[in-house]
Amino acid sequence: MIKGIALLLLFQLLGESLVFTSGIPLPGPVVGLVFLFVAMQLCKAFGLSLFAETEAAADGFLANLGLLFVPAGVGIIALSGELQSQASAILLVLVASAVLTLAITVWTFIIVRRLVGGK
Repeated sequence: MIKGIALLLLFQLLGESLVFTSGIPLPGPVVGLVFLFVAMQLCKAFGLSLFAETEAAADGFLANLGLLFVPAGVGIIALSGELQSQASAILLVLVASAVLTLAITVWTFIIVRRLVGGK
């Protein structure tokens, strides 16, 4: 398990280092995750099982992912008065962003379908 966590942190470090040195406008952990994915696919292609402990560590993190929502829930309860006073604005922004996201998704799908040549 320790080896798996160390590998996850190593790939995050690699991603952060690349972003810091090159100035790429991407989050370092995302770049590290891409590196990890490529490394895992290469190991799978060559029949190596170097990432078995990493998969176990990731499964452990995913099993406890719900704990990460506790601070957000506490913040919502602590600021409930502020949320109530701004409820209409928050609701408007949520609905508008959902409609905009759906519209952009549909337009993107239509454009890609036309480019690919689908009917």
